[in-house]
Amino acid sequence: MNPINSHPQNLLQYVFQNILSKCRQIFSKCLLLVVCFCLLITQPAFAGINDDHYDGNVFVVYAGNGSLVPSKATLATALSQHKPVFLMFYVDDSSDCKKYAIVGSQVQAFYGRVAEIIPIDVDMIPVKAKYEPTEPGYYYTGGVPQVVVFNQEGKVVLDKKGQVPFEEIDDKFRVIFDLLPRTESTELKRRSFNEFSSELSK
Repeated sequence: MNPINSHPQNLLQYVFQNILSKCRQIFSKCLLLVVCFCLLITQPAFAGINDDHYDGNVFVVYAGNGSLVPSKATLATALSQHKPVFLMFYVDDSSDCKKYAIVGSQVQAFYGRVAEIIPIDVDMIPVKAKYEPTEPGYYYTGGVPQVVVFNQEGKVVLDKKGQVPFEEIDDKFRVIFDLLPRTESTELKRRSFNEFSSELSK
């Protein structure tokens, strides 16, 4: 004798379990369908060196150098201490800045101990009607990357937009620190004594 036929309660329980099982199957299929649909319509958000998408700080991601940001000193402090300055304007979502980040790291490698290296994210420059000569906004001309080099007297000796070659920046610092020109010495040597400067080499 079938127990389902003998007790109406068993019959109800059997029907309820069948309905529950079918609902679970339908729900899991619908869930799988929704996930597949989402994967099909969602474009992956990839960023790279050749596009203008944000994928992190340019110095960290493309120069492997997190020590440049945030800057250790302000422009006002560096100028008041009569320290040469390398000011670099950039944005994190610019392919030109991504490609150029390594130059900022090169400048730091050669001159980081004797000059102030100050990268400035232009999105962080406060919007003002007028800037003081001790503020980065005073020198920003509206394009990135842009480099500005100051000598010990606070005079601008290089102000250029675009991917300025390291050699051009190096030439300015060699004049600032009275070093031999690159054509005469690949090492950083002083003009006066013609001896290797360990202070500038690191």
